[in-house]
Amino acid sequence: MSKGEETRLRILERAAPLLNRHGFSTAPVSEIMRATGLQKGGLYNHFASKEELALATFDHVMAQVNRRVQEVHASKRSPVEQLLAHIDLICGGHTILEGGCPILNSIVESDDANPALRERVRAVLDKWRRYLSHVVADGIVRGEIRADVNPDEVATLLIGMLEGAHLLSNFYRDDVHRQRMAQHLSAYVNGALRARE
Repeated sequence: MSKGEETRLRILERAAPLLNRHGFSTAPVSEIMRATGLQKGGLYNHFASKEELALATFDHVMAQVNRRVQEVHASKRSPVEQLLAHIDLICGGHTILEGGCPILNSIVESDDANPALRERVRAVLDKWRRYLSHVVADGIVRGEIRADVNPDEVATLLIGMLEGAHLLSNFYRDDVHRQRMAQHLSAYVNGALRARE
């Protein structure tokens, strides 16, 4: 890795918690400068604009999150165990990044104001839906999950409910909503989704 690449990576790592907390598009440049220890010229030597920095930081954050999700899934043998581990990772109080769930934060932030960020968020959500759908479909093939469930529907429910739990917990500043959702979804996976022997 060249010195310039190392500096770019250091900027992304230092800016990530700030931008995740304050908004990938709306965090003030002065705060980014403070967090990274660089002046504007130093930042813009590595990123052409604040928008480019924000999008690169989002990509960096999501690479970290996706890596952690893959590690958790890879540590489990069965699709049902993978779904339960996924729920625990997202709602179980494990902190992947300071500032909360970057997907939820970005969904709210990118609604209509930032089309480029919205496309990034859509790509991540599409990837997660495909991935979770594949896990459910694999569970059906293995006979662990009922054959009559729709994998994409289950993926939509999981993502929607997990992100909703983050929304309520962040708004009320109370983890009870994440805990309740984790319990509910775990019961759903262990009960309604499981194939009967």
